[in-house]
Amino acid sequence: MLQRLFGFKGGVKPQTHKAPSVQEPIGEAPLPARLYVPLHQSIGGAPTPRVEAGEDVLKGQLIGGADGWVSAAVHAPTSGKVVAIVDHVAAHPSGLPTLSVVIEPDGRDEWIARTPLDHRSLPPERVRELLRDAGVVGLGGAAFPSHAKLTAARSVPMEDLVINGAECEPYMTCDDMLMRERAEEIVRGIAIFRDLLGARRVLIGIEDNKPEAVAAMQAAVCGLAEDYEVVAVPTRYPAGGAKQLIRVLTGKEVPASKRSTELAVQCFNVATVYTAYRALAHGEPVVSRIVTLTGNVERPRNWEVRLGTPLGDLVALGRPKADTSRYLMGGPMMGFALPSLEAPVVKATNCIIAAAPTTFPASPPEMPCIRCGACAEVCPHELQPFELYWFARARNFGKTQEYYLFDCIECGCCSYVCPSHIPLVQYFRFAKSEIWAREREKNAADAAKARFELRNAREERDKAEKAERLARSAAARPAEKKPAPASAETAAGQPAAVPVDAAPAALAVDAEAVKKATIVAAMERARAQREAAQPRNTEQLSREQQQEIAAIEARRARVAGDPPGTRTTRPGSAPPPAETGDS
Repeated sequence: MLQRLFGFKGGVKPQTHKAPSVQEPIGEAPLPARLYVPLHQSIGGAPTPRVEAGEDVLKGQLIGGADGWVSAAVHAPTSGKVVAIVDHVAAHPSGLPTLSVVIEPDGRDEWIARTPLDHRSLPPERVRELLRDAGVVGLGGAAFPSHAKLTAARSVPMEDLVINGAECEPYMTCDDMLMRERAEEIVRGIAIFRDLLGARRVLIGIEDNKPEAVAAMQAAVCGLAEDYEVVAVPTRYPAGGAKQLIRVLTGKEVPASKRSTELAVQCFNVATVYTAYRALAHGEPVVSRIVTLTGNVERPRNWEVRLGTPLGDLVALGRPKADTSRYLMGGPMMGFALPSLEAPVVKATNCIIAAAPTTFPASPPEMPCIRCGACAEVCPHELQPFELYWFARARNFGKTQEYYLFDCIECGCCSYVCPSHIPLVQYFRFAKSEIWAREREKNAADAAKARFELRNAREERDKAEKAERLARSAAARPAEKKPAPASAETAAGQPAAVPVDAAPAALAVDAEAVKKATIVAAMERARAQREAAQPRNTEQLSREQQQEIAAIEARRARVAGDPPGTRTTRPGSAPPPAETGDS
């Protein structure tokens, strides 16, 4: 029974340029002199270093632990010595550095102890943890941690598992060659994801311009007696987008505000399920990936490359031609120009294109929008890119959200057909980044306001509790010291009536009495401390000094109100001189 196919609006059909890089089998790239392994290679939290400079590591050893659930671990691509943990330029259009572990290979390529596991003998949650710790992420380009996608919605049973082998970007053939050469391991990996999600049906979508891959996957499915459906879908960019492929194979449209699991469907790339199988069945974490090296090179080919390999070492394998002017990472539709060939290969590196002025000419100058509507006709999400462009350019970001800016998948179809050569996707990325920045600022301000209000509320509560404690203490002390006189009614055994209005006044009087008593007690303590003070240097006093001290003590006695002759001399002070006729 043939799978019914659905269509999606829009899309384009650019030249594919795929044939040159599929003429040779996948090659294994040699080890470079040094590997620069970024710790942050996926969406989510940045892994924390688990090694130190000077430490020896083995191939597959954990060097960066996952930071939270939406994160993935990073491992040593080969055995050697950690020479540094420093910031190094990243494979990102910004060119900003990222914390990286620098490893000097020892040439032995010695693995850690590997333990194969059968996912069917483990609880599903444990399998997800193993995939996270093995560094399995989406290798189609998004690099989202795969274990976080392997949980079905609680209220919606999983119906369809879609495996993405479409690979619609021009020039890119890494998934094509993977399916041709390692189809059986892909099929075994699909079984792991199917069992974790509990999917009732598995659909493998491959564009019909890859007949060899379709045949290889069909043979592997039959050889392993699986009931998966291998479906050849029409070649049309961006049919390889997750939402577009889900639409083509199942007819379900996934809105931007929902996850696909809420519609009982989930999508994974073929390279992702392949690495998941290697991680569990062979105990091999993700330390390498297949990269297409093509474009203006003498030897276009697909290479299995260690993560952390400098792109300059990889590019040299293709022998770039003399007129090569720049390099792109990813396809020409959604890729970006690399800031430097010192950047390393990462998990999201699926294709490196050497560009020349003849194959990738400079973009013509941007012209004013003529509102022709061509961008709206090819938009696969049925948006109005020309309206989004005007609002993004005017910085009216509220309006861009009203026109569903965040439904845009940045496929580049609008920029590809624009007769005015407007880089529309760049405007959309700018608007998104501004909105995200403002949201972060608003969230930070809201959090600061909440902290301020909580502090004020806490201080007011503490003041109220303190006043309440003082009132209770003031009310209790007079009752203990001076019991109220019994009236005729209380003597007769009846409680005396106390006016309700008298209670606040009584509390106020008692509080004032407590305050005065506290002051008197403090003064008495000070006086006692003065009395206990030991005078110094009073052993050998002259007669004049003794008379002066006696006069001072007499004055103190008069000020204090002591009767004459009753004040005692301070301990240790000289006694007053005896009265004589001379005095």
